[in-house]
Amino acid sequence: MNTAAIHHQPESEYAYLYTSDKMHIRLKTGRGDIKSVELLNGDPYQFEHSEWFKLTIPMEKYLSTTTHDYWIIETSAPFRRLSYAFKIEGMDGTVLFYGDHGFFPYQDSTLKSASNYFKLPYFHEADRFKAPQWAKETIWYQIFPERFANGDISNDPESTLPWGSKEHPGRKDFFGGDLQGVLDHLDHFVDLGINGIYFCPIFQAASNHKYDTIDYFEIDSAFGDKKLFKKVVDECHKRGIRVMLDAVFNHMGDFSPQWQDVVKNGETSPYAKWFHIHKFPVDYTPTADFEFSDNITYDTFAFTPHMPKLNTANKEVQDFLLEIARYWITEFDIDAWRLDVANEVDHRFWRKFHDVCTEAKPDIYILGEIWHSSQAWLQGDEFHGVMNYAFTDAILSYFVYQTISLSKLVSELNHQLMLYREQTNQIMFNVLDSHDTPRLLTIAQNNKELMKQVLAFTYLQKGVPCLYYGDEYAMDGAGDPDCRKCMIWEPEKQDLDMYEFTKALIAFRKEHQPLLSEGKLRWNEIDEQTGIIDFAYEHEGKMIRSIFNTGQSPVYIEKEHVLFSTQMQALDKNIIELAPYGFAVSVDSTERIEKNDSTRNEQPLVAGSRRLSSLSTEFSR
Repeated sequence: MNTAAIHHQPESEYAYLYTSDKMHIRLKTGRGDIKSVELLNGDPYQFEHSEWFKLTIPMEKYLSTTTHDYWIIETSAPFRRLSYAFKIEGMDGTVLFYGDHGFFPYQDSTLKSASNYFKLPYFHEADRFKAPQWAKETIWYQIFPERFANGDISNDPESTLPWGSKEHPGRKDFFGGDLQGVLDHLDHFVDLGINGIYFCPIFQAASNHKYDTIDYFEIDSAFGDKKLFKKVVDECHKRGIRVMLDAVFNHMGDFSPQWQDVVKNGETSPYAKWFHIHKFPVDYTPTADFEFSDNITYDTFAFTPHMPKLNTANKEVQDFLLEIARYWITEFDIDAWRLDVANEVDHRFWRKFHDVCTEAKPDIYILGEIWHSSQAWLQGDEFHGVMNYAFTDAILSYFVYQTISLSKLVSELNHQLMLYREQTNQIMFNVLDSHDTPRLLTIAQNNKELMKQVLAFTYLQKGVPCLYYGDEYAMDGAGDPDCRKCMIWEPEKQDLDMYEFTKALIAFRKEHQPLLSEGKLRWNEIDEQTGIIDFAYEHEGKMIRSIFNTGQSPVYIEKEHVLFSTQMQALDKNIIELAPYGFAVSVDSTERIEKNDSTRNEQPLVAGSRRLSSLSTEFSR
C-alpha cells in the first residue's frame, strides 16, 4: 500500500457540510492501489459507551486521475458532531487505520483511542458554503457593451466608427455600443433562452473596454445613465433574467480623480496611500505599446501604466470599495458581481466584500476572475465561484488544440471537480471564450461542427455555462482586440443554423439542469483509439447519458430515447450512425435501465465497427 499517496484534510473540500445536516467526506488514494475504503464515524461524546467504531460503512470509489483515486461518502450526525476515520485495504492485502495522527495497524487498541480520529466538532450552518439556488439554474450571456448594439447615437464618443465597419477592430476604436442597445434586444435573450447577463464594466472610464475605471458611482456617459441602467435591470428581471456587473477593484484608471491628485500633489496627496507607490513623483517611461512600460514607479495591473494598483489593505480604500459594492445592489438590485483580477487582491478584503454583499442581498452571486486552482477563495467566505478557465482549458486542449490525450482530459476534469466542494462545482462559471480570449470558432479553425460539439460537451458538465455574445451566430475573432468585434445584427450575415443549435442546447440544459448540476458523474467508457467519450449523470432515479465521437471515423450505437444530437443518422430502426464531431444524449430512469440490463441479450453492432453498448440501456455503475 502506497500510504504516501493517501490524503485527507478535515474542514476542506475533503470534509465539508453539503446541506445543513449532510456531510460529504472524501479520501484520495494512489490510483489502483486500494481495494476498499470504509468509514468509521460517530458522535465523539458517545465514543466509549456505544463503541460506534466497531461498525464501518463502505465508501464509493468515484472519480480518478492519472495518479489518484477519490473515494466519497455522504453521512450525517444526529447531534451535529462527528468523529471519523478510515479503514483502508490495499491491493496487497494490507489493512490500515487512517485518522488524525496518520496510519496505524487496524486493531482494537487503535480503534479505542479517541484521539486517533478526525473531528468535525459541530455542524455550524454559518460556516457552510451556501450556493445560491438560482445561480445553478442560470445560462449566462456575456456582453462587451461597446460592441453589442448601438441603440442611441446621441451618446456616441467622438470619432465613433460606423457599426461593424472594421473587420478587425483596434484597441482604441469606438463603435457606439450602449445600454439602449441592450434594452432594444431583450427579446433576443428571451428567445435564445438566456436568463443571466454578465456585463463587462459599464462605469465611467476612458477606454472602450472600461477596465480603467474613473468613477465607480457613474454609468459611462457613452453607455447611458443610471436611469437607463435601472430600466435595463427592471426589464431584465421582468423577463426572469439576472444581471451581473463587472467590478475592477484591483486597480483604477489613471484618469480617476484619486490618481490625478497623486500625480499633482505627490506624497502630500490624501490618496497617496491608496496605491502602491515606490517613488515620488509617480512616473513611467512610455513605449510604443500604449499598455506597457517596464519602468514604472508604482504597482499596476500587469505592466500597464494607466492602471495603478489599489492598496486594498488601506481602510479608506476598503470603505470606498465596499460602499460601491453595496450601492449597486441596494439602489439598482443587481444580482451578482464579477470581480476582475480577483486573485491579486488580498483575502481579508474579499471576506469583508462577501459580508457586505450578502448582507445587502443574501442570494447574491459573487464570481472571481481566477484562471488557476482557487481553493483559497472558495471556502464560503469570499466567492461562490470563479471563471472556470482551468476546467474549460482541458476541454479546449483535447477537443480543439489536440494537445492532450482523451485520458488526460478525463483526468484533468476529475481533478478539477475534486478540488472543490460539490456545491461549489455546481456554480462554477464555465467559459469557452470571452473578451480576453480568441473566439471558439476561430480556434476551431472555422469548423462549426466541432464548435457545436465543444459547446454541447461543456453544457453537459457541472457548473454554469456562459455564452459570449455573438457565438450564437458563429462570430469569429482572434485574440484581444479581435475577439471584441461588433455584434452581427444583419440577418443575411447571421448563421441561423448555429443560432437554432445554441437555442436548443440552452433549452436542453435548462430542462435537465438538476440532473446535470447535482448528479453523480460516471465515465462509462473512453477510448483513445476511436475517440469515443461515454459518460452519464445519475440523480434521484434518473440518468442522462452522452456519447461523443471525437474520432475520425463513424461509430454505431443502438437507437433508444435519443433526445439531443448532431451528426447522427438512423441506419435502421435499431442502429444509428454517429459521424465525427457528432454526439447523442439520452435521458432515462435508472430503474428501467437496470431492468433492461438484466434481460438484454448482448449482440454486436454493425459489422466492422467496434461494439458500443445501447445509448440508454447499459450504463456502467
